[in-house]
Amino acid sequence: MSKPIISVIGDRNIPEGSEKWNLAVSLGRRLIDDGYRILSGGIGSLPRALSVGGRKSSNYTDGDIIAILPGFDPKVAEGVADIVIASGLDEFRNLIVANGNAVVAMGGGAGTLSELAFAWSLKRLVICYRVKGWSSDLAGKRLDARIRYANIPDDKLYPAENETDVSEILKSKLELYNRRHTSIR
Repeated sequence: MSKPIISVIGDRNIPEGSEKWNLAVSLGRRLIDDGYRILSGGIGSLPRALSVGGRKSSNYTDGDIIAILPGFDPKVAEGVADIVIASGLDEFRNLIVANGNAVVAMGGGAGTLSELAFAWSLKRLVICYRVKGWSSDLAGKRLDARIRYANIPDDKLYPAENETDVSEILKSKLELYNRRHTSIR
């Protein structure tokens, strides 16, 4: 069975050693420890921190860290990801990033907001860290009134404080979020 892919979105640039950096390193390691692959937009320090953490896991194998770049140059993600897809799609690549098996948001600005909206529309499980940015503003809320899953009455952007919360939400909810978007109805 293939490993589920967890998309991680958020602030492009976070200072090394900051709270968000440390959260991202811990998240990267925990996701790989738990048997997931990590997908990111591949540019900036958030993907780098996820990679640092992911590669510390004893479960890490080549191919576990994936980047979908907005531009055409794969060298931008050199040393950050094992699999690099230089999409050339610019902001439109956000839709691809948002279509992981689940999406975890950490902070973020307008690009993250678009990825959260795509993930919600694509019926993905979404987890939002309570750190400055859109993830905190939307944690615990629904993006609209639609019923995405009749069997998940608490469907929302699930709030998380740390990698343990993320892990527990993934373990308890990921199998429930098993439908894929087919078309606008």
